[in-house]
Amino acid sequence: MHADQVVNSLNTPLTAPAYPTPSGTRFIDREYLNIVYRTDPEALRAVVPEPLTVGEPFVRFEVMHMGDVGGFGPYTEAGIAIPVEFEGEHGEYLHAMYLDNFPATAGGRELSAYPKVLGSPRLYVDHGTLVGTLRFGTLPVAVATMGYKHQRLEPDEALRQITVPTYMVKIVPGYDFRPRVADLVRTRITDITVKEAWTGPARLQLFHHVLAPLADLPVVEVVSASHILTDLSLAPAQPVFDYLARVPSA
Repeated sequence: MHADQVVNSLNTPLTAPAYPTPSGTRFIDREYLNIVYRTDPEALRAVVPEPLTVGEPFVRFEVMHMGDVGGFGPYTEAGIAIPVEFEGEHGEYLHAMYLDNFPATAGGRELSAYPKVLGSPRLYVDHGTLVGTLRFGTLPVAVATMGYKHQRLEPDEALRQITVPTYMVKIVPGYDFRPRVADLVRTRITDITVKEAWTGPARLQLFHHVLAPLADLPVVEVVSASHILTDLSLAPAQPVFDYLARVPSA
């Protein structure tokens, strides 16, 4: 294999890459269970990085089933997003994400900045209840329940909930175990069609796990819930803040 072939490769193994070259990935039948809850404000501030700021101490727990994703196929994902503000713009900070698909996990981390790790999320209906669960290894981390299609949600409200700008931290380590890249990046959902949208009563249980510490943001009060089915695309991530330029070298 020639050097130019190596340079033109996007990821490894060179002869069987972990994920395909992106070509405008489209999500078909992306189904959300969203539960917004109030948490401890000090615990929230402890996990949100500067220069993002936190207003009301809200957290959005989400479970998403991807019905069909180009290059990856169907998979399920769960995680936590936190409402934040950056330079006057309201958005969400992605705190943690857990997937049951390794190519989507590796591609999300390397190509963008999604804080993805492997886990075992599920989204299904059980006796008139929409259920979202997350396990890490064999242990439960989260159980979310919502009344299945109890009340219709206005499409405009569904769009508002899932199209806010998204912020993430991109870290690329060097061989000296210091970051070569440490950026705050921004992306956004685009080209979206809301197929169905519902709301209803909901509950959320979080279980303490040292390697999946979602329960460090405890549930004080469930504020709202939604169940949304969409087709959408994701815009490429763009850096908006360089941590290495602001922090003196050690």
